[in-house]
Amino acid sequence: MVQGKYGLPRGAAALGPGALAGGLLVFHRALPDLPGRPAGLLETFLPWLGLTVPALLGWALLRRSAPAAYAAALPAAAWLWLFGGFLLPGPDGPDGPDGAPDTAGIVAVQHNVSDENPDPGGTARALAATGADLIALEELTPAALPAYAAALAPQYPYHAAVGTVGLWSRHPLADARPVDIRPAGLGEDWNRGLRATARTPGGEAAVYVAHLPSLRLGAHGFGSARRDESAVLLGRALAAEPLPRVILLGDLNGTVDDRGLAPVTTRTTRPGRDFAFSWPAALPVARIDQVLTRSATVVRVRTLPATGSDHLPVAADIRF
Repeated sequence: MVQGKYGLPRGAAALGPGALAGGLLVFHRALPDLPGRPAGLLETFLPWLGLTVPALLGWALLRRSAPAAYAAALPAAAWLWLFGGFLLPGPDGPDGPDGAPDTAGIVAVQHNVSDENPDPGGTARALAATGADLIALEELTPAALPAYAAALAPQYPYHAAVGTVGLWSRHPLADARPVDIRPAGLGEDWNRGLRATARTPGGEAAVYVAHLPSLRLGAHGFGSARRDESAVLLGRALAAEPLPRVILLGDLNGTVDDRGLAPVTTRTTRPGRDFAFSWPAALPVARIDQVLTRSATVVRVRTLPATGSDHLPVAADIRF
C-alpha cells in the first residue's frame, strides 16, 4: 500500500470530507441554529452535497487511491438514501388503478409570474395550455392582472385574487378570503395570502395560495427572519383549517428541507419524487415553488417550460 505523509495510506485524507458530507446529508436536522442560519442555507441546497461524490472520485483517480474511492461511498450512500427515489420513474398522472382517468384527481399549477414579466398574456396562455384544474399565481401587479384575467377566463371561469396572489379554477370556488401572513413591520398593503374552497369532482378542498417573504443572503448570513415569521402565520392558518383536504400552492421561498418552513411542512405532506428545481429559471438550483397537501397525495411534480418570469412554473398531479 502506498503511504503518504504521517504513514497514512495515500488518499486517506479524503475520508474526512467524505464522512463530513455524508454526515451533513443524514444529520442536517441535528445542526444547531447558529447566528446567520448556516444550517438553513445548507438545507436549501441539500441535494447539491451529492457533488462531493464525483469530486472525491476524481481525487481517487488522480491519486490512484483506494481509500479516496471508499471515501466517496459515504456521501454516495447517504445521497441515494435521501434522494435516490427521485430518480425512479413515477406515475404518469392522477389515474385510477385501472389506468383510466381518476375523477378524484386534479392537476395544479403553481407559478410566481414575476412583477417584471414582459408578457403576462403570453405567460397566462402558456399556463392555460397545461389544462390544469387549478392555477395559482404570485407577484400579480395591478397593471398585469387584467391581462392574466382576460387570457385565463375562457378556460378558468372561477377566479379569486387578494393583493398580489390569485387563484384560477375550472371548478367552482367559494369562501374566498385573505389569509394574514404579514410579518411585523410590513405595511397593510402587503397581502400575499389567499384561501378558497374548490369544489372539485373529487370533493371539496381548501386551497391556499401564499407568497412568503424573500430571503436575503448577505454579510450577516442567511436572512430568513421575515420568511420564517410568515411561515408561522401560514402554519397557524393551516392548523385552524376545518376542511380535512387542503392544497397549498405558493412561492414559499424555501425548500421542503429548510427548517424555517417547518410550521408549514409539518402540517402538510411533501411529494414523494420532487427534484423539479424551479428557481432561478435560467439555471434552476432549488425548488422554492411548492405544492403541498393534507389528506391528499401529490403523485408527481414537474417543472414546465420557462415563461417571462425568473421562476419556472411547477405542475403537480394530486390524488384525493
